[in-house]
Amino acid sequence: MNSLYKSENFTHYTVMLNEAVDMLNVESNPDAVYIDATLGAGGHSALILKKLSDKGRLISFDIDDDAINAANDRLKDYQNLTIVKRSYTEIKNVLEELNINKITGGIIFDLGASYHQLTSKDRGFSFLKDSPLDMRFNKEQALSAYDVINTYNEDKLVEIFSKYGEERFSKRIARAIVNLRPINTTLQLSNLIVSSTPKIKSKIHPATRVFQAVRIEVNRELLNFENTLKDVLTLLDHGAIISVLSFHSLEDRIVKHFFKEYSKECRCPLNQPECVCGGKILELINKKPIIASDDEIKENPPSRSAKLRAARKISF
Repeated sequence: MNSLYKSENFTHYTVMLNEAVDMLNVESNPDAVYIDATLGAGGHSALILKKLSDKGRLISFDIDDDAINAANDRLKDYQNLTIVKRSYTEIKNVLEELNINKITGGIIFDLGASYHQLTSKDRGFSFLKDSPLDMRFNKEQALSAYDVINTYNEDKLVEIFSKYGEERFSKRIARAIVNLRPINTTLQLSNLIVSSTPKIKSKIHPATRVFQAVRIEVNRELLNFENTLKDVLTLLDHGAIISVLSFHSLEDRIVKHFFKEYSKECRCPLNQPECVCGGKILELINKKPIIASDDEIKENPPSRSAKLRAARKISF
């Protein structure tokens, strides 16, 4: 299946399409319930659906209207698909509403912003195109990038640029923002970052880390994902699989630590006289992350930062 999807109003590249879905091993359990937590344009969903039997079922989540419209058109011929316009943070409630007790097959996460969001002229994610500061995955939510940039105090800006962007010049940038507010557009912010930081040799644009940090803050990406992983652990049936595709070190660190913690033989405190934690819950499918092939990186350079990890639920 082609990783690049194009329609009249939507372009999307699904990173590590085959590798991420292969982790779910749908062929061995084609009658099961699967979840695509981050539908996007439906690349992963389409491949999962091709492998499902008529008895299998896929529930796909997204909060982006553009993505849902594109996926609805792309996947319109599949009867065993349910697309839910809700955040994956609501997965437990949604499955209850659908009378689904367990995720019997597996779940896939493709984290971060999509190609369409990052390159869209009017969504406010790109530092190369002039548009209003927005960066909301869900256009109906209140908080936008404009609010973060124009209402957060200097210390709070430094905190999110450092924590979510790992930006070494956080203080300089935050001070410049506060002194020059209001900032209304992406190019205003991008130019401010360039002018307030030293010129250094780097493969990435000077505004990359700050834009990433603001996007994560606006959409509560890391907190939402970490909390959802804990919910998913209780929803997975014995043998079901979690497949996670992440795009920066903070996301990958959450996945790595979560998988490591729940793949321990015991998680009880060292002074605990006997095990009460229930023992090992996950089994790692790959100990080291899988990365995109050279051919894929050549075709889609942003895929160079992707890391794929997966684990299997081994307890009831």
